[in-house]
Amino acid sequence: MRIIRNYFYTAGYNLLILLTPLLTVPYISRVLGPTGVGINATTNSIITYFLLFGTVGITIYGNREIAFIRDNRGQRSQTFWEIEILQLLTISCAYLAFLVFLFFEHQLQIYFFYQSFYIIAGAVDISWYFMGLEDFKKTVLRNMLVKIASVIAIFIFVKTRQDTGIYILILAGSQVLGNLTLWPYLRHSVERPNWRQLNLFRHLRPSLALFVPQIATTVYLALNKTMLWQMDSLTAAGFYDYSDKLIKLVLALVTATGTVMLPHIANLFMKQQLERVKQYLYMSFDFVLAIAIPMALGVAAVATTLAPLFLDGHLGQSTDC
Repeated sequence: MRIIRNYFYTAGYNLLILLTPLLTVPYISRVLGPTGVGINATTNSIITYFLLFGTVGITIYGNREIAFIRDNRGQRSQTFWEIEILQLLTISCAYLAFLVFLFFEHQLQIYFFYQSFYIIAGAVDISWYFMGLEDFKKTVLRNMLVKIASVIAIFIFVKTRQDTGIYILILAGSQVLGNLTLWPYLRHSVERPNWRQLNLFRHLRPSLALFVPQIATTVYLALNKTMLWQMDSLTAAGFYDYSDKLIKLVLALVTATGTVMLPHIANLFMKQQLERVKQYLYMSFDFVLAIAIPMALGVAAVATTLAPLFLDGHLGQSTDC
């Protein structure tokens, strides 16, 4: 029952992520135009590099590690503080590297600064802790409220093509706010750490082992937009970004399965219940295939019709991407 409940929580949040662009994308594509959309896409792709190398796989590692020891409150608390402080240190290093980059960047400097709030959001992100406990309700409900508030703010404050910076600031700021709303729940879940016994760097090597495959699946997505900016224009990056967004709208329903199953399978693995691990893996694989293949065929079938209706006339060219 817990898995099913957590899946519906996660899928419900992903559906909100799905519905949010359905409300904002047509509006933003018309108000900001291809260039404004391209500025957001390009600057965000650069920030993704700093955030990725700042977290060094800690989000996935922390989720798994908390799932391993979630039944031991003392050990769980100590591990949480070790991982979170390590995350603060690594992301602080990434932010310092970003400031050096910002010093030499003049063309889109103010937009990069606004996007840097995503790095700050990464530093205070403790959703991995609650996911490791399989407590998806807290993360989902709080993020839903923040997401709805950000949509309202977009319609109120983003009115012209000169409001690209405001649009970026709303998106990045809402991410910081959403992550901060989880912190009050810690007082009921974790104890104060024994500062003398903290061993932060024992987590660095195993998190790096998870970081390497994360690079392979993340960097190329951001690199596409960066290359389009450098090789063509911000407008070209805008076309690509919205064609990519249309695919991710549907993909969100598929990825909910992996998000829910990771901590559950990790906990079973720690208890040496390997047969149940295999059972859940096969069930998850069958479920993902059952929904992913029809979705892929459906998107391919309606792409050329959907994009011109859904996006601004110029951004309707996204079907060519």
